[in-house]
Amino acid sequence: MNSPTPDTTAGAPEPELVDLRPATTAVVRGVVPMSDLRDFFDTSFGALARTVQAQRITLLSPAFGLYRGTPGATVDLEVGFVTDGEVRPEAGVVVGSLPGGRAARLTHAGSFDGLGASWERLRSWLQAQGLRAGEDRWETYVTQPSPDMDPADLRTLLSWPVAD
Repeated sequence: MNSPTPDTTAGAPEPELVDLRPATTAVVRGVVPMSDLRDFFDTSFGALARTVQAQRITLLSPAFGLYRGTPGATVDLEVGFVTDGEVRPEAGVVVGSLPGGRAARLTHAGSFDGLGASWERLRSWLQAQGLRAGEDRWETYVTQPSPDMDPADLRTLLSWPVAD
């Protein structure tokens, strides 16, 4: 007897369209092999913390990862925070921005391992709405991960701009 495939989207929030304002960011940029992604994030957050503290920059958002283009063996990304002003380039930290305009959004609940499925769900939703996804997209890490937390408690906001 075959068991039914579980519906991993049951009870999950629905995607939505939102209008976003552009935002100034402090970021570390890199083209990173997928296998080095975690180390890149860890190193970037250390540099960001030191730089924003030294420059007395106010963070206005949780951390995010902005992905440029489609990830493959490597990923072109920016890791950072929305800020109240421009950071002076220092120790690999530079000024960046998040785009304004229409974007599709979805909150992913759970482990980072499931992010690929949530991105696919958001892409499919955009297509079903007759909209075209932009080249870049980002994840906002609403809950800060810690070694002792239950991964089921993680929340990640996915934002995918709509191409004109």
